[in-house]
Amino acid sequence: MNSNKVVVGIADMKIIQGSGELVTYALGSCIGICLYDPAIKLAALVHIMLPLNMETGRKSPMKYADTGIRETLKQMESWGAKRIRIVAKIAGGAKMFEIPGGGSLGNIGQRNIESVHLNLKREGIRLLKEDVGGTVARTLRFDAATGQGYIHSYGKPESIL
Repeated sequence: MNSNKVVVGIADMKIIQGSGELVTYALGSCIGICLYDPAIKLAALVHIMLPLNMETGRKSPMKYADTGIRETLKQMESWGAKRIRIVAKIAGGAKMFEIPGGGSLGNIGQRNIESVHLNLKREGIRLLKEDVGGTVARTLRFDAATGQGYIHSYGKPESIL
């Protein structure tokens, strides 16, 4: 990988084109969504925390699967991406905490996975690959030149996404 690394924070999104790498850390129950238009080597990475935006005023659209995916696609299209060419890879959605009583809050990761699947389908985006669920946090790197993703989890060798 080259040194042109752009860090994507929590509830954040970045777009790069041609070369460079997007990286996001500490994907626990959060999900990193890599969106890519291979024809113009346009790569976006959005780090969502929650399944649905129920904020009044919607001040942080990238925090949620529904508004984060929609807004990222809109911005990619403004860079020249074509919806029909955009593909997705996702990682995260781990079950990080055991909540006594097994309330739905305990598995926000699973709710995030389901919401991301639903919203990608709703937007007409093909999901090529995913590394989701489990109980460990992940670091996700995404290469703009190739559209290749890389996952690193503590104590495991890096895997290709």
